[in-house]
Amino acid sequence: MRAVVSVGGSVLVPTVEANRVSAYAETLRELVAAGHELGVVVGGGPVAREYIGAARELGADEISLDRLGIEVTRLNARLLVEALGDVAVSHPIEAVEDAREVFRRGDVPVLGGTAPGHTTDAVAAGVAEHADADLLVYATSVNGVFDADPRVDDDAAKFDRLSPAELVETVSELELAAGSNSPVDLLAAKLLQRSGLRAVVVDGADPDRVAAAVDGDHGGTDIVPGS
Repeated sequence: MRAVVSVGGSVLVPTVEANRVSAYAETLRELVAAGHELGVVVGGGPVAREYIGAARELGADEISLDRLGIEVTRLNARLLVEALGDVAVSHPIEAVEDAREVFRRGDVPVLGGTAPGHTTDAVAAGVAEHADADLLVYATSVNGVFDADPRVDDDAAKFDRLSPAELVETVSELELAAGSNSPVDLLAAKLLQRSGLRAVVVDGADPDRVAAAVDGDHGGTDIVPGS
């Protein structure tokens, strides 16, 4: 199977710790050893938010803030590259189009952000579409897609299965709700709707859940075209 894994920065690097990155890399290496083709996109997480917040106070414009966030995602991605060793590219690649060639070489493409205005959620969807992946796994800080943010609403209900159109509708409503966050942003959801990709949203705190999602066994939310 060819799968792209989008690892949130808050999952991989909530704080900068080698052990956590190493554990993720070990799970990904095991999937490669089992015969899967993997691509990985890494988010910025709390470190990126800290830098962006400080830069905003200093008067930076929004494009500059986006570029700052991209730089942090690429630093996080570089940590994962070092941990993956010889199964991955030697440094994070910077364009979605380059990932397909890395797949063809038999290596693991690792990316952070690519361009202002494009979240790493959307980058992962773009990589999966361009490389004709079989599956896109979003490893987030919550166990699937809910009708409200479960971190702020105890009554939030999880969806076991959604169509891409239903995902777009759900994410749109979440992004309009004050204080709520969606595990997949609206741009990524629309790219999934356009591409017809199959995706899974899981709690990525434990990298074994990512491996289970690739192997078809998970407790998150399936995004299934045509459902």
